[in-house]
Amino acid sequence: MTILAQFDLRGKVALVTGGTRGIGRALAEGLGDAGAAVAITGRQRDSVEDAAAELRKRGVKATGVPWDAQEHDLARDVVSAVLAEWGRLDILVNNAGIIERYPATDYPLESWNRVIATNLTSVMALSQAAGKEMIAQGGGRIVNIASVLAFSGGRNVVAYAASKGGLVQLTRALAVEWANHGVAVNAIAAGYIRTDLTSALRSDPNRERELLSRIPLARWGMPSELTGATIFLSSEAASYVTGAVLAVDGGWTAA
Repeated sequence: MTILAQFDLRGKVALVTGGTRGIGRALAEGLGDAGAAVAITGRQRDSVEDAAAELRKRGVKATGVPWDAQEHDLARDVVSAVLAEWGRLDILVNNAGIIERYPATDYPLESWNRVIATNLTSVMALSQAAGKEMIAQGGGRIVNIASVLAFSGGRNVVAYAASKGGLVQLTRALAVEWANHGVAVNAIAAGYIRTDLTSALRSDPNRERELLSRIPLARWGMPSELTGATIFLSSEAASYVTGAVLAVDGGWTAA
């Protein structure tokens, strides 16, 4: 098999959470362009169906599965919907996430619980459901979208940082436990990407200047710039990679 052929995802089925916009939408497009059939989730049925329709116009085999990532007991139903559509699940990209900003001294516990439930517990619930299918079919790939804040503190985002730190450890634990079943579990530590989640930072000139001064590439990343890493970790090119955390951060963690 040639090296380029190892990145070919034709015949594979991928599930991307939070796939209607931002990073998730870019990853769904990239996986589809690489040949995979793609299911996307989102909280609103209309937006999920619209995004899936736009992917199909792009030439991607796509379907939408409405799901709120805080509904952990419905994770199995999401996987079942993908299996009903295509009969298998080869790639799971856990991307859905939220951020709520408050000083740590006043951080509301309801906000803490909401962020942890969405960013961390949902990943466990969906990975558990998907992992059972992948183990049964002889293998699969799970890619978790983490953050550089898993390794460095952030202001007013204690729950988000904790959730992403936990996500890195969850990635490693599942990778070790499922390696002998052919299921590779990896994470991408995303840097500061131009999405709705970072709009508050970009609207504050002083904070934005401070952040950009620390990023060696001196700019915000674009959602599409996470696509290459995701395709790599989802493909046969990464057949000896599991438990890894790949930084896509403009050099943030190296600075």
